[in-house]
Amino acid sequence: MQALARRWRRAGTRIAFVPTMGGLHDGHLSLVRRARKAVGRGGRIVVSLFVNPAQFGPGEDFTKYPRDLRGDAALCRAAGVDVLFAPAAAQMYPRSPGVAFSTWITEETLSRPMEGRSRPVHFRGVTTVVAKLLNIVLPDVAVFGAKDWQQAAIVHRMVRDLNFPLKIIVAPTRREPDGLAMSSRNQYLTGDRRRQAVVLSRAIASARQIVRASRRAVDATRLRKVLIKLIEQQPDARVDYIEFFHPETLVPATRVARGTHLALAVFVGKTRLIDNGRL
Repeated sequence: MQALARRWRRAGTRIAFVPTMGGLHDGHLSLVRRARKAVGRGGRIVVSLFVNPAQFGPGEDFTKYPRDLRGDAALCRAAGVDVLFAPAAAQMYPRSPGVAFSTWITEETLSRPMEGRSRPVHFRGVTTVVAKLLNIVLPDVAVFGAKDWQQAAIVHRMVRDLNFPLKIIVAPTRREPDGLAMSSRNQYLTGDRRRQAVVLSRAIASARQIVRASRRAVDATRLRKVLIKLIEQQPDARVDYIEFFHPETLVPATRVARGTHLALAVFVGKTRLIDNGRL
């Protein structure tokens, strides 16, 4: 992959990169379409497919995470992807006898709240694997989805801080017709739990309505309680966190006004879903 990317770059060909963990859906394909727009018809698009063990904590769904290489490859082929890069874990985290993989990249500010608090090892795994993928694929542009808002902010900060020579594009969240944010983990939702999962987007819409109907900024603690009550009316829903913050710095907001960002994580049964939106 790296040798191919070098040949492309020597020829003056622009490269757009879409990193994924597979289980592809139209949300991923919208990132591919955005990548094509960024580099034009003469550019090359690389999609990576790697279920990264380093970003899963103990007891999380690493072994159950959706894997369908053949189906994902067919979707990429139909979408005009030039290369599907699907490395093995042993290639991404090389070991030799008696010598374990031991180099990690850690962003130390944006990674602390929200997902970082709920999943302590998660972002160390994300930043490390993304840095490795960028060094392998050598893109001019990398496209991430806004559904993982905190992740995109962290990657953008890492690229800035470590002088990676590329542009990060954050593409809008794609949603199902009923408002549920597209996610590979939606495959876990069956029966009534699929219907209950819509409560995440309903909570964002409700918060937006409350904020925009108010003449002054809304107290974050009070608004959080309102949203928790709304969400946990669903019999199988349990809130992990609801946070209000500045969309770029992720600094928490104690008063919520137009332009404040909301992110939430909710368990629906055993399935943990995330979503976010600007109020």
